[in-house]
Amino acid sequence: METRAETPPNGRAAGDGAKKLGKRMEKVGQTAEQVWDRTRDSFADMGEALDIKGRVDRHPFGTVAAALGIGYVLGGGLFTPLTGRIVRLGVRIGLRIAVLPMLRQEMAELVGELEEEEEGKSRHAAGKTNANKGR
Repeated sequence: METRAETPPNGRAAGDGAKKLGKRMEKVGQTAEQVWDRTRDSFADMGEALDIKGRVDRHPFGTVAAALGIGYVLGGGLFTPLTGRIVRLGVRIGLRIAVLPMLRQEMAELVGELEEEEEGKSRHAAGKTNANKGR
């Protein structure tokens, strides 16, 4: 009996597909490595431009607070009931801090104007009594 070499139905040799797949995988690997290198370089450049290490050394607590805030927002905490409560509390406190000094100033001005009016009335009344005494 005669044996013939088995070939796939498309007529290509069995090794051709494997070679092409291997070349494609190698090319994808090289491209991924280039993208990784560029991304790493971009982050390094950005880190140098932002002087992250220097900021951490100068303001460690502020840096941790910023990292927590960024993580909270990126983690999806922005549209939660807790965030709503925090924002309402912040607005209330902010309004009190901003509005109370303005109200105090307005009240002081109003009291000053009322005192001036009272002094003017008392001077006017004193002037009338002095005028009546002179007659």
